[in-house]
Amino acid sequence: QVQLVESGGGLVQAGGSLRLSCTASGSTFSINTLGWYRQAPGKQRELVATISRSGAINYADSVKGRFPISRDNARNTVVLQMNNLEPEDTAVYYCHADVRRRDYWGQGTQVTVSS
Repeated sequence: QVQLVESGGGLVQAGGSLRLSCTASGSTFSINTLGWYRQAPGKQRELVATISRSGAINYADSVKGRFPISRDNARNTVVLQMNNLEPEDTAVYYCHADVRRRDYWGQGTQVTVSS
C-alpha cells in the first residue's frame, strides 16, 4: 500500500507560479513512476508530467517548458513547479504513483488561474 499526500495549489493570476508537492508513504520502495495528472470540470483526467525512479521524464505538450517536475527518492517526494500559468491550467491536480502497474492517487488539490 502507498499513501500520497499533496500540498500546494490555490488561486493565482495568469502568468503567476505555484508549486505542488506530493509525499509518499507506505511501501515506497516499490514505487516506479511518480507524477501529476489533472482534471478540469467536464473533462477527462489527463497526464501533466511523470518521472520514473531513474529520472526519466514525460510531459504533456501543453506544459512543456513551463512545469518542470522533480523527484527526491530519499524523501519520497515529487514536486511540480508550475510557471507562467494560464487560465486553461485550472483543474484539480492529482498526485499519482505507479506501484508494480497498480495505480495510487492522492486526494487532489485545486489550482485556479484567473485571467
